[in-house]
Amino acid sequence: MTNDPNSRDTVPTAIDPFPIRAIKRSVLVVLGPFYFLYIAFVPLLCARRKGFRGWYWRLVKRACSRLLWLLSIRAEMSDADKRALAEDTGSIIVINHRSHLDGFILMDVVPDEKWFTFAAKKELCDSKLLHTGFTGAGLVEIDRNSGKVAMGTLSKAVRDMPTRRSVVLFPEGTRTKGESLGEFKAGAVLVARETGRTIRPIVIHASDRLQPRGKFFPRSGTIRVEALAPFVCDLKASVDEDVARLRAAMMAVFDDG
Repeated sequence: MTNDPNSRDTVPTAIDPFPIRAIKRSVLVVLGPFYFLYIAFVPLLCARRKGFRGWYWRLVKRACSRLLWLLSIRAEMSDADKRALAEDTGSIIVINHRSHLDGFILMDVVPDEKWFTFAAKKELCDSKLLHTGFTGAGLVEIDRNSGKVAMGTLSKAVRDMPTRRSVVLFPEGTRTKGESLGEFKAGAVLVARETGRTIRPIVIHASDRLQPRGKFFPRSGTIRVEALAPFVCDLKASVDEDVARLRAAMMAVFDDG
């Protein structure tokens, strides 16, 4: 057994005493729905204003950070990794996926200088209440009913993005159940090859220790995040070889965790 708070062999160490956690979560339960509605309705009023996307991006990031604070969850990333991400351009971000916390953690820990957005299934954007906000945040809508159409949509969206912005992809496709990384799908590699972008791998350690499957309210604790060096596709190799090389690089960091 290890004392590492991110180890999958230990129960995470809470970062706040129980009374503080209870107060924070009570505030979240009472005020959280109103704050969510505020975030959702703001685009309906401000989406056409000049500079809206940059302002709304920062608003959403701050909302994710506040949510984690109310849940007594801390995200940690080294200063060197933050500097590397702040200067990152021309990339696609790929991260492993272990819990519902992963997107919020990424929004909290990545510096403001690095803009990114998510690819999400089209059904999430069908809600009239959420559509304007998702569009304002630059969310990439993907129709999963057709893999070919989805890849075409994603590749076009990435080509049209400014170089400072990256789309975030989960190469495992869904939350993994095993102790290590799941099998990777080829989407990120295919898009990188088609657009000429590099891949910036990011590894999230043990977020499932704070929120296992089936658990609604996560535990308090610390989640460590690492940004790896840019991954450059080898056009002389096969797509499967690039996928295997990317997974091996991320798995080495995750398993060393």
